[in-house]
Amino acid sequence: MYQALTNRLRTALAGYIREKYGVELAIALERPPKIEMGEAASPVCFELAKRLKKAPRLIAQEIANGLGTVEGIAKVEVAGGGYLNAYFDRAAFWAGARAEQGGERKAAIGKKTIVEHTSINPNKAAHIGHVRNAVLGDTMVRVLRHAGNRVQIQNYIDNTGVQVADVVIGFLQMEQRTPIGVKMMAMEPMFDYYCWDLYAKATNFFAEDKARAEKLRSATLRAIEEGKGEDAEVAQVVADAIVGSHLRTMARLDIHYDLLARESEILHLKFWDAAFEMLKKSGAIHLATTGKMAGCWVMPWEEEKKETSVINTETAESTEDTQKSEDEENSQDKIIVRSNGTVTYVGKDIAYQLWKFGLLGKDFYYRKWPNVPEGETVWATTSGKSDPAAPHFGEAASCVYNVIDARQAYLQKVVAAGLRALGHGEAAERSIHLSYEIVALTPRCAAEMGYELTSEEAKKPYVEVSGRKGFGVKADDLLDKLEAAALDEVQSRHPANFEGFALDLWTTVEQSETAHAIAIGALRFYLLKFTRTSVIAFDFRDALSFEGETGPYCQYAVVRARGIWRRGAEISPEMTSEDNIAEAARILELSQPEAARKFLDTSENNDLWELSLLAGSLDHAVEAAIGTQEPAFVAKYAFQLAQAFNNFYHKHHILSEADEQKRAFLLRLTELVEAQLVRALGLMGIEAPEKM
Repeated sequence: MYQALTNRLRTALAGYIREKYGVELAIALERPPKIEMGEAASPVCFELAKRLKKAPRLIAQEIANGLGTVEGIAKVEVAGGGYLNAYFDRAAFWAGARAEQGGERKAAIGKKTIVEHTSINPNKAAHIGHVRNAVLGDTMVRVLRHAGNRVQIQNYIDNTGVQVADVVIGFLQMEQRTPIGVKMMAMEPMFDYYCWDLYAKATNFFAEDKARAEKLRSATLRAIEEGKGEDAEVAQVVADAIVGSHLRTMARLDIHYDLLARESEILHLKFWDAAFEMLKKSGAIHLATTGKMAGCWVMPWEEEKKETSVINTETAESTEDTQKSEDEENSQDKIIVRSNGTVTYVGKDIAYQLWKFGLLGKDFYYRKWPNVPEGETVWATTSGKSDPAAPHFGEAASCVYNVIDARQAYLQKVVAAGLRALGHGEAAERSIHLSYEIVALTPRCAAEMGYELTSEEAKKPYVEVSGRKGFGVKADDLLDKLEAAALDEVQSRHPANFEGFALDLWTTVEQSETAHAIAIGALRFYLLKFTRTSVIAFDFRDALSFEGETGPYCQYAVVRARGIWRRGAEISPEMTSEDNIAEAARILELSQPEAARKFLDTSENNDLWELSLLAGSLDHAVEAAIGTQEPAFVAKYAFQLAQAFNNFYHKHHILSEADEQKRAFLLRLTELVEAQLVRALGLMGIEAPEKM
């Protein structure tokens, strides 16, 4: 409601300024530091003063006097040296917030938006860094859909890359296994864990002899890209099995996908060939004939040296999207095709981005992915026959969000440069790199996960993890530990009697389900409350705390609100009936805005108004999250609303309130807060349990 009302105010101010002064201006609005100063303030008169050569306060007075009626705005006053302070019609805002509370999510309309996230290399188990990627991407999907956008979720599967090649070499060369043997192993439930360890061993194996590493990788990559021989066969087995593991891991976090876009099809369906011809024809790339890059197809790059000096971000150990040896030979030109004919990550990504925007002139074939969690339908690209029932994928007409580690920023710039070189500048602008920093561990958390730390590491603010080195927190291990800790907390709050049954008749299944909701809420909130540019030092105790800026704290505020209804039902059984509650509201005329005015308009009830205002500001948080590509705005909103409600809960004795009308209003306000908090948590993929 807040965003809708401020948008209306912006439109009115812009229109009046255009008509009176002949000036086009974007209207900035801020929230005043105190509620006594109104609900929205604009510094626009200071900008106007520069153009009109008049005092800003005089201009502000002219606008305040001439603006006229704006629906939902009670008055506009001049403040300070020329601010325009707007005061909302509180009763009208209350009515609008109540209507918004009961409304459904906006219908998906407009142009298609694609969000690509997770995109884990299918060579080992998912780790905590991958979880941050997936949670950020999934939350952006939820926020965009809440705002009425048509969103398609894609998960890019790099099943022909060097990381898969390393594991293939580990199986066939280091362990001397047969393809049949690998197939048998891939059927085991902990296969992704086994590959985690094998990948670390392969990294050490290659470090012992770089010439051997280059030779083995080159031959294996070529075989995988061509889809021939035992190398390709084992690569497919490994990648497919681990993708299934990743899907199951993410399903625990309630994260799902529409399409698995596999890199193998970019090669086998000649996507890359088409993009390669486009790039050569446009002159975007050329064949290097001298120097270290002789024989490579490269894209000229004119970034400053301080940026190109960080090319080794391509190695990004937590994502391992490309190979280290490739980085060492790059300077100011970016290699698109290596001298041995294999395509780099960035080359294939240019082809993929062209397809996303419908600019490639080719399409994938599609089939349902067979190895998915129960109840899900996930589509995947294929080189075989296409399923005629497949939805239409790609061709984003709005924008594409690419959720990728900040250490891949250079590569994303190269991809955008490729689009521009092909004449697709607009698509390059609409290709958004939703970057994020690493997730590390506090020394305490690392020790709790069983890692031995040196005395120096124990003193650091955080300990970095590395999947390449086998040092990190697997996502499933993290979730298991969080759920166990949450269950201990739940059981301590709801102890069992000597027969093992909860004293409040809360079943073991209910306790486990609640522990799962708390664990997921704790993790998702912790990964979202920090801005994307912040390095996160994850800590179990901090994340699971029921106090402070945490998921469980927000969840508990919902439980507390619902507890009011439960206790009310014990006092007055009729409170359990929604019909009776609605009838009481009708009798007390609280469905009419004017009936609520006496509880909102007086200064002694400013706390009630501020809570109502905050409850009606979810749309503002959503708009901020989309505008800045920063889901932390939703997390901050949820925490502030939970905190404000807890203060309200302690100040007002709702059920024992003697004034019948006020008691009914306080119940309605509780209902509004609960609904908005549940919606905000839902946008972050967090469930609000019934009890905690």
